[in-house]
Amino acid sequence: MVIKLILLIVFFAVMIGIGFYTRKHATDVGGFVLGGRSVGPWLTAFAYGTSYFSAVVFVGYAGQFGYKYGIASTWIGIGNALLGSLIAWVVLGRRTRIMTKHLNSMTMPDFFGKRYDSGALRVAASIIAFVFLIPYTASVYNGLSNLFEMAFDIPYQVCVIVMAVLTGVYVIAGGYMATALNDLVQGIIMLIGIVVVIGAVLSGHGGFIAAIKELAAVPSDVMPGAYASFFGPDPLNLLGVVILTSLGTWGLPQMIQKFYAIKDEKSVQTGTIISTIFAIVVAGGCYFLGGFSQISGIEAAADGTVKYDAIIPTMLSSLPDILIGIVIVLVLSASMSTLSSLVLTSSSTLTLDFIKPLFAKNMGEKKQLLCMRIFLAGFIIISVIIALDPPGFIAQLMGISWGALAGAFLAPFLYGLYSKRVTGAAVWASFIAGVGITVSNMIYPYIGSPINAGAIAMIAGLVVMPVVSLFTPKLKKEIVDDAFSCLEEDVVVKRRVALPKDE
Repeated sequence: MVIKLILLIVFFAVMIGIGFYTRKHATDVGGFVLGGRSVGPWLTAFAYGTSYFSAVVFVGYAGQFGYKYGIASTWIGIGNALLGSLIAWVVLGRRTRIMTKHLNSMTMPDFFGKRYDSGALRVAASIIAFVFLIPYTASVYNGLSNLFEMAFDIPYQVCVIVMAVLTGVYVIAGGYMATALNDLVQGIIMLIGIVVVIGAVLSGHGGFIAAIKELAAVPSDVMPGAYASFFGPDPLNLLGVVILTSLGTWGLPQMIQKFYAIKDEKSVQTGTIISTIFAIVVAGGCYFLGGFSQISGIEAAADGTVKYDAIIPTMLSSLPDILIGIVIVLVLSASMSTLSSLVLTSSSTLTLDFIKPLFAKNMGEKKQLLCMRIFLAGFIIISVIIALDPPGFIAQLMGISWGALAGAFLAPFLYGLYSKRVTGAAVWASFIAGVGITVSNMIYPYIGSPINAGAIAMIAGLVVMPVVSLFTPKLKKEIVDDAFSCLEEDVVVKRRVALPKDE
């Protein structure tokens, strides 16, 4: 217990210290929200990765999908690394930085408003972001409950409140730079922690080969050895999870905003590599570990239900105290990094895209900063209230949030960066489709799983936007041309980067 407490105290002290150290970067709106658009490759890559993977992945998703799909759940982590990190950086990173800088946009709703010349779209997007970031935040808290109760016998309510207060302190103090620097520290902890934990768990089952043999012996209705097979017992639903958790990052405001803050070209190139490697280790490691859930000792209840959120804590409960301490710090790192990104995104969006344009158009810098900090605290309080009595297990909460946000925003953002032909009406159609599919499926689950509903919502937006654009009025040519003019500017680079045209 002493070891675990010491690790926690040191961890919290470092987080708070970084928050106050970075206060000098949070003296204006641009610094508080985007770190002055001067964040280097390591900070950006780790900020992206740690915002991507939280306790939701380590505790909720790894346990649930590992139990359902066996070792094949590792494909989810591979998809997260390739589609959610590598391809996302290549397709979105550079263009997002260039176009948002040109449009002087600091948030995703602000980008929609300026790119599609519509204040109403900006306001609607800010409302969607604020509403659906709350269940995601609640799922982050929820992911810690079983682990803390196992390690410290501390009530879940106390854990939620302490984590919320500490995260709030360093984000309010240092803004984006505090979250980015803390993300670097937390990301290093996650990398080391997941490798140590996997080694310890497999060792407890006699090593990798012995664990695979034990997993292959678990009976399945599909085929013998299904949980140790290449694609698992349910490849189709596994694909739905890969789509939601990988493609979903392309439309999440807290993820895309990391590209806004990139410093330069080198940061894009280096950040792409770092972010991908980070995802392979952390996401691949989490789902690989979860793949052994069927031999964790957790069994289905008489009615067939399984306590998915208890699987990973049960797998770790027999580890030595020092390793449990490392796990606690690992999951705290994952959760606090994601939480800080969520609350910063939500408060900045609500202030800059809702309050300012509708109620205080002449709001000065100091008032905007104060307003963001107040909303940041309010957002944390609301999410804590929900987290204290969450409506469902982790995967449901996160599936609802990701489905609505990515379903509504992915297509308008992606097409907005690449196509001059999409229309404002098509953006509204994407908003309606993404939110409509997610919410209607909550009320009447005609799709069944919120995970599959989220994946369908994203794909629907990608299909709906170009179709609606064919039959709706085009945007003003000068507005579109101005938005894309920044991509046509000539830049001078060194010979080692590109050959001259006359050679």
